[in-house]
Amino acid sequence: MRLLMLGGTEFVGRAVTDAALERGWDVTVFHRGHHAPPPGVSALTGDRTTGERGLAALAESGRDWDLVVDTWSGAPAAVRDAARLLSGRAGHFSYVSSRSVYAHPAAPGLDEDGPLVTGASPDDGGDVPYDRAKRGGELAALDAFGDRALLARAGLIIGPGENIGRLPWWLLRIDRGGPVIAPGRPDVELQYIDARDLAVWILDAAADGLHGAYNTVSRPGHATMGELLDACVRTTGSDAELRWTDPEVLLAAGAEPWSDLPIWLPPGELYDTLHRGDHAKAYAAGLRCRPVEETVADTWAWLRALGGIAPRRPDRPAVGLDPELEAKLLAL
Repeated sequence: MRLLMLGGTEFVGRAVTDAALERGWDVTVFHRGHHAPPPGVSALTGDRTTGERGLAALAESGRDWDLVVDTWSGAPAAVRDAARLLSGRAGHFSYVSSRSVYAHPAAPGLDEDGPLVTGASPDDGGDVPYDRAKRGGELAALDAFGDRALLARAGLIIGPGENIGRLPWWLLRIDRGGPVIAPGRPDVELQYIDARDLAVWILDAAADGLHGAYNTVSRPGHATMGELLDACVRTTGSDAELRWTDPEVLLAAGAEPWSDLPIWLPPGELYDTLHRGDHAKAYAAGLRCRPVEETVADTWAWLRALGGIAPRRPDRPAVGLDPELEAKLLAL
């Protein structure tokens, strides 16, 4: 298989690239040159935010591919331009989308036929809200590739290479030891996917010619918040003591779910949207999710190899509980 990875040097794109290389595929990476391309790939450089001239290296390469994978999360005009350029030169186009494309609030168990955000367009440029950007990217992929387009609607993505900082923050905080604020109850169910499991599924699905939308997430309750944090304690070998704290106490003190306390959400519409989506279609199509212990252990090994400093996307804010606020909560 000949794969063109649009991106491919960080997190999900890197996971896809690595998975394809492990299969012995011929991989081309098209990226902006901010990070070194993985060993073993052919590299093309360009900046998709500059329109057609940013795609010159692709246009002039003279190559064609069996499969294109795109993880773009900015203005969807970039997906539109690349997909149009490649529609006659690639057999299949997989777009890593998001369950954020569903109209909020998404009911528990919502499947791929649920209502979608309105107002999104493949032609949107500039500063576009994330949900509309991802839906616009979907529409761009469908417009150029039709039934040769696969839409992988992921939810929370964690694992080695994470450049958002959610699981890395928990690992690094727990590694410091001592009392640690643990949000809510330990039995709260989580729904997420390891980037490597997402990558494997995308390559398998594309090779099989699957098309249309799939919610690429684990089953709800694949792990609980307690299982995740306990795995962090065991993996780091820390003496951390998890102090489970009621959501009402956290919210009253100003602790923000998801950002101050990554991954966690209190009961309500947003929790239902992010942690209780339908997963049946993707599982029927072969999606398999590894145990939380493996994801945590491998993420910790990756972090340690980097000296305990996790990379972070410049377009995303830092996450994690402020030490002063944590001390205030621990003193309650």
